[in-house]
Amino acid sequence: MKLVEKTKISAAALALLSLSALSTGFLEATPAFAKDTQQRPAVLNASAVAVADKYAADAAEQIFKEGGNAVDAAVAIAFSLAVTYPEAGNIGGGGFMTLYVNGKPYFLDYRERAPLAATRTMYLDDKGNVIPGKSLYGYDAVGVPGTVEGMWEAQKRFGKLQWKQVLAPAIQYARDGFVVDEQLAKRREAAEKDFAGKTNFDDYFGNLKEGVTFRQPDLASVLTRIANQGAKDFYDGKTADLIAASMKGHGLITKRDLQEYKAVWRQPVEAKWNGYEIITAPPPSSGGVGLVQLLKMKAMLAPQFKDVPLNSPQYIHLIAEIEKRVFADRAQYLGDPDFYKVPVAQLTDDPYLAKRAAEVDPDKPSDTKSVQPGLGTSMPEKAETTHFSVVDKWGNAVSNTYTINGYFGSGVVVPGAGIVLNDEMDDFAAKPGVPNMFGVVGSDANAIAPKKRPLSSMTPTILTKDGKVALVIGTPGGSRIFTSVFQVITNNYDFDMPLKDSVAAMRFHHQLLPPNTIFWEPYQPIDGELAKQVEAKGYVLKAQAFNGDIQAIRINGDTPDPVSDPRGRGVSRLIQ
Repeated sequence: MKLVEKTKISAAALALLSLSALSTGFLEATPAFAKDTQQRPAVLNASAVAVADKYAADAAEQIFKEGGNAVDAAVAIAFSLAVTYPEAGNIGGGGFMTLYVNGKPYFLDYRERAPLAATRTMYLDDKGNVIPGKSLYGYDAVGVPGTVEGMWEAQKRFGKLQWKQVLAPAIQYARDGFVVDEQLAKRREAAEKDFAGKTNFDDYFGNLKEGVTFRQPDLASVLTRIANQGAKDFYDGKTADLIAASMKGHGLITKRDLQEYKAVWRQPVEAKWNGYEIITAPPPSSGGVGLVQLLKMKAMLAPQFKDVPLNSPQYIHLIAEIEKRVFADRAQYLGDPDFYKVPVAQLTDDPYLAKRAAEVDPDKPSDTKSVQPGLGTSMPEKAETTHFSVVDKWGNAVSNTYTINGYFGSGVVVPGAGIVLNDEMDDFAAKPGVPNMFGVVGSDANAIAPKKRPLSSMTPTILTKDGKVALVIGTPGGSRIFTSVFQVITNNYDFDMPLKDSVAAMRFHHQLLPPNTIFWEPYQPIDGELAKQVEAKGYVLKAQAFNGDIQAIRINGDTPDPVSDPRGRGVSRLIQ
């Protein structure tokens, strides 16, 4: 039913429809809040999206044309990417959504949780050493998925359209197929080598090849059930039964794990910076705290940055010095706030950050061993996450980052469902103090425990000014996420670069460990004379294969300017 038709229905008819829906189990009561579908006047001349592929952009356009808002479009995008971007889009994973709706900030945590049977030492051998690959491949790597519950909660609270409408594009892509492009085919080939002999990955994705129309009938059936029954199917219906059956005798997740999963509305991290209000991800993300720390410390070090050219050797050095301290704090203090009291206010407090900024050595790298967590006495998801940004003509915005961790997650596909399951358990500190696949260490704050959410770096962020959305931004990239978002924001606002150029510019990364190591990316490498000058400052340069896939929208006056990272296959689109 289109919005135009929907708004003409009488109040009595709407009440009857609601009662009918409740009687069939399609809708759920929402005692904590009333769904706000009030029509407001448009404040922008178009809606806009920056998404990971063209199919998601088409889905969003369809939803906007049916009268949907930013949340409706975001949910349609999320389900569409679960079909057409199977290496990272998902319903078998989880993530974070930062929202700005009707002038108010919100944050939804639908991060995966450790199963009830999980234990602190589940990835250690009898000598207490980490077993290589156990938290990365196969059934033991899987956390309880949260994406379906997260999308259900967001759309139920803020969406304007019917639930079935927002799932329609994804169902069509799964049933009728989509054409596989070169990048997806190459990622499948690379993943296949990791999963060979360990999972059933090839049974479902062996024919995913460039130029082929790839259909997923099992996934289409799952999405149709979710469209008809809501999240209940995934967590307590036929789909839940299929997931539990696939785990029996292999992994830890049971139907009870699924039944007890809930997404959580949390207070976003908010901070003032250069006249803007930053709205970003709270724990169990480390990204929001890290982003605020980076932005504020750079502002506090303005004298040291004066007349220093962007991405010059001195600029790279100063940023690395800041990042070194942020990652020291991350390793010690960040974890699931439901299990550990995270000192967010202290970590983002101006006097504390001024003290940390004062420790920066403007001339040479600080000794790594001397850089301790600042309040007293790293481990992120793999790079293969995905992000999308949405703004509607009413000025609402969604910044969403979700993940199954590695490309194609754990490599486990649920038989009869076609759902790729995550390998998110690798985001816990398998053994506190031991680096994970990213070379980042964690502490007891991120140790494994039943129902606990692993620490993340995902940083879906919205900037507002005078109560209006100014920027919506985020990226995949594991531990590189918040340093990438920081660099694009800095390029755009501190150096007055157009958003397109800000996103395309060189990005680099430092994370405390390995000591004094600067990671560079193939899209804009640190090489030649620049490399020699950076090395002369005492740094080791190391190549990394991936440094983000930024999807951003900046609002200029009443016109959105959406930009997709040239590093990926993303699409940005204005929708009138």
